[in-house]
Amino acid sequence: MAEAKHAGTSTQQVITSIISNLVIFVISVLIFIILKDKQPRIYRPKTLAKNGTEPLSRSYYSWLIQLLHKSDRFILEQAGIDGYFFTRYLAIISLYCGFSLMYIFPILFPINAANGRHNSGLDQLAFGDVKKKHRYYAHVFLGWIFFWGFLYIIYRELMYFTAMKQVVVTSKKYATRLSERTVLYQNVPERYLLESEIKKLFQGVHKVYISRASPELSKKVNQRTKTAGKLEGLLNGYVAKACKTIKKKQLPVAYSEENSQVFEINKKRPQHKTKFLIGKKVDSIDTYVEEINTLNAEIAELQANHDENKAWNSVFIEFESQYHAQVAYQTNSSAFPLELATKYIGIEPKDVIWFNMRMLWWERVIRKFGAVAAIVALVILWTIPVAFVGMISQITYLEKKIHWLKFINKLPNTLLGLLTSLAPTIALAVLMMLLPIFIRKMGVTRGATSTQGVEYFTQQAYFAFQVIQVFLVTTIASSATSTVTQIINKPSSAMSLLASNLPKSSNFFVAYIILQGLSGASTVLAQIIGLIVYHLLSMLLDKTVRKQYNRFFSLPSMQFGTSFPVFTNLAVIIFAYALISPIVLLFGFIGFLLLYIAYLYNFCFVYDQKVDSKGIHYPRALYQTIVGLYLGQICLLGLFIVGKGWGPIVLQIICLCVTAFVHVNLSSSFDYLNSGAIPLECMLAKDGKSSTNSYKNISHGENVDGPDAKELPTKYVMRKYTKNGASGSKDASTIMKSIQTDFTYEQPTSVINENENSLVTVPLLADTFDTLVDENSVPYYKRFFQPYIFKSYAYCKLKLPLSYLQEEEVDESTHIDNYHIPSVSDKCPIVWLPKDSYGFSDYFVKFLASKGIEATDLGGIINEKAKIQWIRGCEPGMEVSDEKEDIFADENRISNEDEDWEKQSNMA
Repeated sequence: MAEAKHAGTSTQQVITSIISNLVIFVISVLIFIILKDKQPRIYRPKTLAKNGTEPLSRSYYSWLIQLLHKSDRFILEQAGIDGYFFTRYLAIISLYCGFSLMYIFPILFPINAANGRHNSGLDQLAFGDVKKKHRYYAHVFLGWIFFWGFLYIIYRELMYFTAMKQVVVTSKKYATRLSERTVLYQNVPERYLLESEIKKLFQGVHKVYISRASPELSKKVNQRTKTAGKLEGLLNGYVAKACKTIKKKQLPVAYSEENSQVFEINKKRPQHKTKFLIGKKVDSIDTYVEEINTLNAEIAELQANHDENKAWNSVFIEFESQYHAQVAYQTNSSAFPLELATKYIGIEPKDVIWFNMRMLWWERVIRKFGAVAAIVALVILWTIPVAFVGMISQITYLEKKIHWLKFINKLPNTLLGLLTSLAPTIALAVLMMLLPIFIRKMGVTRGATSTQGVEYFTQQAYFAFQVIQVFLVTTIASSATSTVTQIINKPSSAMSLLASNLPKSSNFFVAYIILQGLSGASTVLAQIIGLIVYHLLSMLLDKTVRKQYNRFFSLPSMQFGTSFPVFTNLAVIIFAYALISPIVLLFGFIGFLLLYIAYLYNFCFVYDQKVDSKGIHYPRALYQTIVGLYLGQICLLGLFIVGKGWGPIVLQIICLCVTAFVHVNLSSSFDYLNSGAIPLECMLAKDGKSSTNSYKNISHGENVDGPDAKELPTKYVMRKYTKNGASGSKDASTIMKSIQTDFTYEQPTSVINENENSLVTVPLLADTFDTLVDENSVPYYKRFFQPYIFKSYAYCKLKLPLSYLQEEEVDESTHIDNYHIPSVSDKCPIVWLPKDSYGFSDYFVKFLASKGIEATDLGGIINEKAKIQWIRGCEPGMEVSDEKEDIFADENRISNEDEDWEKQSNMA
C-alpha cells in the first residue's frame, strides 16, 4: 500500500511538472509570436542593419518552417562556428534520443512491466519493476547498441568538427586576421626580451610586441575615461534641463551659434563637492575640464616613454602569414624546460587578459593548483544545499520517521506535486546560477590569458559541478531519502535498497528535463527578462546620447562556458537513465528539440558573436557526454550485481571496457587536431610555393599551380552517385554554379580570372579528391557510415558562406599597436552631446574645443519633448542626412519589399 502511495506521488510529480511547465511554455511562446515583429530590436535585431539577415515570416507558424529549413551555410554565417556547433549538439542529442526510443520502448517496456514487482505509475516502466534475472540480458544488449552507437556518433562528429574547423580557420576571413598571424609566448627568458634576439628564432616575423608593465599609465587612463564620462553626462543633462525650462516656461529664446544663455536659463552653473559631504563645492565643468587636460598631458608623456618600462615575460609575435605563425606555434623553441613552452595562437587583442601577462612560471603553477583546490573545496561544500534540494524531492518518504512532517500527507495532490517536483528543480537551477561568477574568477586567477581561455576553463569546472551536484548528489540523496525508513529498520539491506530505488530517482530528473525543455526553451525564445530590462533601463538610466547608443547596439550573446555544461549534464542524465527508466528518452527528445529551435532562432536573429572560440567547446562537450555513458553502464552494473545476474555482469563489464578503449583512442586521435594547431597541408598549395589564404611566399616568386586549378571549387568534377558504381560527370564548360551553391564544379579560366581580390585560390595539399560525389544523390545510410568522405575537408569547404571567402575590413585607427596594453594607444574619449535648437550644444562643443577636448553634437538631438534622443544609425559625430535609413533600418517599419516577401512566403 505504501509502495503504491509512493509510486502515485512520483507519477504525480511528473504530471504536475508537465502541466505547470506546459503553461509557462504556452504563455512564453504566445508572447514571442505576438511581439516578435512589434519589438524587432529585442526579437530580431540582426534584421535591422543594412544588408542584415532577412526576417522570417510574420505568420503564426510559417516562421518555424522557414527556420528549420535554414541551411548549414546560413547558420554558420549568422551564428559563427561556436553557435553553429552549439545548436548542432542540441540537435544531435534530440535526434539520438528520438531514434533510440523507437527500438528501446517496444522492447524494454514489456520486459520491465510484465509479471514484475507490480509497481504502479511510471515506476512500472522502469528497471525497478524487473523481477526475473534472465530479463537483464535485454538491458545488456540494448545497452551495447545504445552506448556504442553514440560512441560512433561522437567519432563522426569529431571527424566533421575537425574538418570544418580547419576549413573555417584557413578561410580568407580568418587567415588574414591579425590574431591568426600572432603567437603569444609566455615564460620568455630575459635574453629574448629584445626584438632583435627573439626574431632569430623564427622565420617570417613581421612585428614583435613585448608586454611591459605600466600600472600608472593604466590608472590614469581609467581616471580620464571616468572623468570624461562625468563631464559628458553632466553636459547632456544640463542642456536638456535648459531646453525643458524653455518649453515649460515658454521663454523667447532664439537660436545662436554660441548661445551661452544656458547658464542664465538654468540660473546657476553645475557644482559638486570634492569629497563626499565634507568637501568644498567647486564648478563642475571647469574642474572636469582641468582634470582631463592635466591627465592628457601626463598620459601623453607616459605613452611616449612606454618602452622604458620594465618588460614582462610575455611576447606577442606577429608573422607575415598564418602559415609562418603556425610553424612557430608548433615548434619547440627553447632547449630549457618551460621556457617559451606556454604559447597561444588566435587571441584577439580585445580578448587578452593583460593582468596575466606578467606571471612568472612558479606563480602560474601555484595559481593553477590553488584555483583547482578552491573549486574542489566548493564542490564538497556545495553538496550540503544540493543534497537538501534532493531530499525535498522525496520528502514524502521522510514523513514516516519525522513526525512533524506528517502534515505533508494532508496536502492536495497538486500542491504536493509542486512541492516535490517544481520547487526542487527551480531551487536547483537557482543554486547553479550562482557558481559561474566564482568559477570565472578562478579562471582568471589560475592564469588564463584570454576570455576564450576563461570560458574553456569554466566549461570544464562547471560541468564537474553539474554532474556531481545536479546528478550524483541529487540521485544519492533522493535514493537515500526514499529508503531511509527501511534502512533504519534493517541497516544490512542498505546497498540493495539504494540500488532498487535508483530507478525511482529518475522521476526527479524527468521533471528537471521537462523544466529545461519546456520552460527553459520557451523563456529563451520569449526573452521576457531582456524585454523588460531593455525598456525599463532605457527609461531609467539612459540619460545621454551615448548610453542610448550603447544600449541599442549591445546585443545579447552566449557564454558557452556556462551554457554548454547545463545541456551536456542534461544529456549525461538522459544517457545514465536511458535503460534504467527509458521514459527519459521521450522527454529528452522533446526537450532538446525545443531547445534547438529556441537557440537556433536566437543565434540566427538575436545573439551577437562577441567572443570567437573557434568551436573549441564542442569537442569538449562531446567528451563530457561520454561521462553519461560511463554512469549509465556503471549504474546498470550495480543493479545487476544487486540482482545477482552473473551473465549480464560479465557482459556489462565488457561494455565498459570497450567504451573506455574507444574513448582513449578518440582522445589520442583528435585532441591535437582540435587544439590551436592547423595541419600544414591545409595552408600550403599543391606546388608548395604558391601563395594561399594562409601562406605568403616571402622567398620565392609567384608560381601558380595552373590556370584552371581553383579552390572552392578546386579542380573538382561533381558526379552523381549510382548504385552500379558508374558516375555521370557533368560538363564543366556548360555547367557553371556559383560559389554560393551546394555543389562545386571545375571553373575554366574564361569564367573566373585570378587576381588578388578573387574569391578563389590555388588548390591545397589537403584537397585530396579530384572528383566529388554529389552527396544529395547518395543514400543517407551510406553518407552516415562514410564520414571520412562526406565529412571531410573537401566537402566542408562547400558549406562555407560567401563572407568567409572575403577578407574582413580592418579599422586602421584601431589596428595600430594592438598587442600592446590598451592604455598605450588610448585616446581621450569624445564628449558626445545632443544637438538642440537654441545653440547650447554648439556653445559647449566650441568651448571644449578651445580647451583641447574633442566634442560633437552630431548624432543626437533634444526632441520636441525636451528629451535626449539618439538618432538611429548614427555614430558619434555622424551627420544626420536623408539617407539615414540606408545606414540602419527603422525598427518600427517593414519595407514594401519585406511585405511582398511575406505575402509570397505565406502563399507558399
